[in-house]
Amino acid sequence: MEKRIQVLDIARGLAIIGTLGTNIWIFSKLGNYDFMLGFGMNDYSLDTILESLVLFLTNGKFLGLLTILFGMGLELKRQSFVKRNQEHIWLWLYIWSMLLLLADGFLHFLFVFEYDILMSYAVTGIIVALLVRRKIKLIKILALILGILHIAGVLLISFILEAGMRFPGSQEEFSLALNEIAAVYSTGSYLDQVLFRFDGIFQMRLEAIAVIPMNILLFLFGVYLVRAGIFRQTKRSEELRKKFFFWGLVVGIPLNALVFLPFYSMVTLVRYLFAPLMAVGYLMAIHWILERKANHFLLQRLSEVGRTALSCYILQNITASVLFYSWGFSLGGKLNSVGTIVVFIFITLLMMIFAHFWLRKYNRGPFEMIWRRLTNAPFARFMKETA
Repeated sequence: MEKRIQVLDIARGLAIIGTLGTNIWIFSKLGNYDFMLGFGMNDYSLDTILESLVLFLTNGKFLGLLTILFGMGLELKRQSFVKRNQEHIWLWLYIWSMLLLLADGFLHFLFVFEYDILMSYAVTGIIVALLVRRKIKLIKILALILGILHIAGVLLISFILEAGMRFPGSQEEFSLALNEIAAVYSTGSYLDQVLFRFDGIFQMRLEAIAVIPMNILLFLFGVYLVRAGIFRQTKRSEELRKKFFFWGLVVGIPLNALVFLPFYSMVTLVRYLFAPLMAVGYLMAIHWILERKANHFLLQRLSEVGRTALSCYILQNITASVLFYSWGFSLGGKLNSVGTIVVFIFITLLMMIFAHFWLRKYNRGPFEMIWRRLTNAPFARFMKETA
C-alpha cells in the first residue's frame, strides 16, 4: 500500500506541474487562448515550435491525469470507510467535501484564475459518489451513454469551429475579442480583473460545465483502476499496466500528434478525445520508473508536490498572476516562448521548495489541512460512534 500511495502522490505532483505547463501560456498571453485553437499553425518559427512542443506534451494530458487521480482517490477513500463499516458516513462526508471544493473553486475562479477546474471536479465528484455503489451493469450503461454524448459533442463543436473559422473575417473578429480580454489583464487593476471574471462568469464556466461528461468517465476509470488493483504486484496487474501503457503511449502519442495537422478544430479534438489516452500512459510510465528509481531525488520532490497538490495548484496560479498581470510584475505579452518556459521552471521550483519545507513540519499542505478540518468537523461525532 505504501508504494501504491507513493505512485499516486508522484502522479498527482506531476499532474499539478503539468497543468501549469498548459496554463502558463494563458497567463503569458494575458488570457488570449488563440493558440488553443490552432492559430499560427503555419508559423514555423523557433518560438512557435517550442510552444507547440510543450503544449503537445501537456495540453489536456495532465488535466486528464489529475481527473483520473481524483477518481482513484474517491474509491480509495470509500474502501477505507467500508473496512471500518462507515460507508454510509463516507457518502455524506464526500459530498460535503465536494461542496467545500465547489466553494473553494468559485473563490479561486473569482479572485485568481478564470480557468479553474476545481468547480467542475466538485460537481463531478458528487455525481460519481452517487454512482459508485450502483450495480456494475448500470454504471457501464451510463458510461456508454456519456461516452457517446461526449464524442458527439466534441465532434459537433469541432465541426462548428472548423467551419466558422473559415468564414471571411471570423478570425479577425475572434482575435479582436481575445485582445479585449488581454487588455483587461495588461492594463486593468486587480479589482477590474475580479469584476471582469464576475461579469463573465457564465461564459468563462462553459468549458468547466461542458467537460463534466468526460470528467465523470475519467473519474469512473480511476475507480476501475483501484478496483482492478492496477498497482498490485500480481501477474494480472502487470498485464493491465502493459496494456494501458501500450494504449496510452504507443497509440496515444500518434493520435495526439494529429494536433499538428493544419486544421482549426484539431486542438479541440485532441484535447478532449485523445489527450486522456496519453494521461493513462503517463500514469503507467510513472509506476514503471518508480519500480526502478524508487528513491530518485526528482521523484521525491514530485511526491511532495503531490501531497500538497491543492496548495501548490493555488500557489502556482497566484504566483503566475503576480508575475504576468498588470498589478504585479506585468510580464504578460512581453515574453517569448523561452522566457515563458523559464517562468514555468521558476514556478515549478518554487512549488517544490514550498512543498519540501512545509512537509518537514506538517504532514499535509495548508489548504489540505483547512479542507480536511472543515470536511470532518460535522461528522466527527458519528465517526467516533462507529469506530
